[in-house]
Amino acid sequence: MATTKWSIDPTHSEIGFKVKHMMFTNVSGKFGTYDATITTEGDNFENAAIEFSADIASVDTANADRDGHLRSGDFFDAENHPKLTFKASSFKKINEGSYEITGDLNIKGVSKSVTFPVEYSGILTDPWGNTKVGLSIEGKINRKDWGLNWNSALETGGVLVGEEVRLNIELQFVKQA
Repeated sequence: MATTKWSIDPTHSEIGFKVKHMMFTNVSGKFGTYDATITTEGDNFENAAIEFSADIASVDTANADRDGHLRSGDFFDAENHPKLTFKASSFKKINEGSYEITGDLNIKGVSKSVTFPVEYSGILTDPWGNTKVGLSIEGKINRKDWGLNWNSALETGGVLVGEEVRLNIELQFVKQA
């Protein structure tokens, strides 16, 4: 069977995250510059090869000072680690619309295996004749597992920045000719 390549459609994708701030509200952010590819056998997504990278310099939380802090050595250290990467080791079908993705997430030079549930849209054709597929990924990681340790104690108890990072990722891919 022929190998099929799928490229990300950045105008219909979003790499989002949320972190608790001051223990009670969420701060949302996203990466503006990223790339992802999928390689499948024909149109079968089971066991697909999936690779993703995001430019750390493109982190955006709608606050320039906070974004600068996130790029610094306290967090992502963009100067020495300009990209966050993910390479799937498994993409397993659970049932018709559900998959599970496992792979190595590399942040700040630290690589850890993670597993997330994936909602799979199926293959669709857009009004312009492009063959597309959509994937929605939600999951949680602990930022300290990747050495993103900075924090500040609050006078009232607790910490300024939560350890749990919730991921909310919407990806649309276009089949390549």
